[in-house]
Amino acid sequence: MDKMLDIYSDYLIAQNQYATAVGLSDLLEGRMSHDKITRFLNGKELASKELWEHLKPEIRKIAKVDVLRE
Repeated sequence: MDKMLDIYSDYLIAQNQYATAVGLSDLLEGRMSHDKITRFLNGKELASKELWEHLKPEIRKIAKVDVLRE
């Protein structure tokens, strides 16, 4: 899936206050403009279903490792 979605989802997980495009741009030290982030967010319909489809394979890997440890 899209690298922007990876970056944005990591930001949402790590953020303990309000998540904003400006905040993400600042965190990335300007390597990605807040306008680019805003265009990304406005350009796609991102719902919980899309986020789950993106994260599900990684979560399944972690769950499998946890089961093997038990």
